Amino acid sequence: MSTIRITKQFSFETGHALYGYDGKCRNVHGHSYKLSVTVIGSPITDTNDVKLGMVIDFGDLKKIVKEEIVDQFDHATVFNKNTPHKELAEELSNRGHHVILVDYQPTSENMVVDFASKIQKRLPAHIKLFSLKLQETESSYAEWYASDNG
Repeated sequence: MSTIRITKQFSFETGHALYGYDGKCRNVHGHSYKLSVTVIGSPITDTNDVKLGMVIDFGDLKKIVKEEIVDQFDHATVFNKNTPHKELAEELSNRGHHVILVDYQPTSENMVVDFASKIQKRLPAHIKLFSLKLQETESSYAEWYASDNG
């Protein structure tokens, strides 16, 4: 049986600030993120299975990524909870803003690692996460590959 990779793309709007950074991104700002999720597996061969021929139903993959990433991060502002930004986060939260506090600097690199962990926990046992690509701008992105991460 062949091994196949399938990819589903998502987009969401998220704000963040990089505490201690020496450039413009130290200021609160946002991005129109594009996330490509690639999984790998063998198509289902059981002729009695309604998912015959699929590695995973794109709808099932969409549900996982939507619940774990898109619904959480879309129109949220992400701050590192281990910095003074925590005070800003609390103020925004108290004013009704959707804020996410993470235990890392919210760079694309760290976000893609976080996303990989969240998605992997939800995939069926016979499906493996192959890669993620988190595009922050038209010309800048971070990639995560399972093969690079043991």
